[in-house]
Amino acid sequence: MGAIQRNEYRFEPEYSVTYQKGAIHVYKGSEFLEEVTFSFDGKYSELEKIENIVDKYCQKHNIQ
Repeated sequence: MGAIQRNEYRFEPEYSVTYQKGAIHVYKGSEFLEEVTFSFDGKYSELEKIENIVDKYCQKHNIQ
């Protein structure tokens, strides 16, 4: 899965199937802001779950 772009913010997901954990790295332009972590079940994280995490982050931080 590639990055998700919301205005000047970029969300780059990555995950480890072995550890069943993932992270979304949040950037504003080229500046790294933070890492949002999550866990999942199965062989890979579902795209819908990642998009929901990004949507909630955007709502919390008033990102359009």
